[in-house]
Amino acid sequence: MPKGTIRRLMDRGFGFIKTEDETDLFFHRNALEGVEFNSLQEGQEVEFEKGQGRDGRPAAVKVKLAGTEASQAEAETGSTDTETEGGGEAAQ
Repeated sequence: MPKGTIRRLMDRGFGFIKTEDETDLFFHRNALEGVEFNSLQEGQEVEFEKGQGRDGRPAAVKVKLAGTEASQAEAETGSTDTETEGGGEAAQ
């Protein structure tokens, strides 16, 4: 999952993430997972997926704080699934 830093927050419920390739990516408060918009601060590191906004332009979706329990649980679940699949193939 790509990471970036919150560059700017707007009072109207949206903001911009500075991505690893130094571009700014729009996000809307509805794209947040596990965090409230009002608790965000500029400079915080976030993880996100690239998607499209309502207007068809690139936007960040599934935005969450980097290093949160949700992010760690996803990473652990992904590795557990891989181990289970590998074990199933070996048994056959």
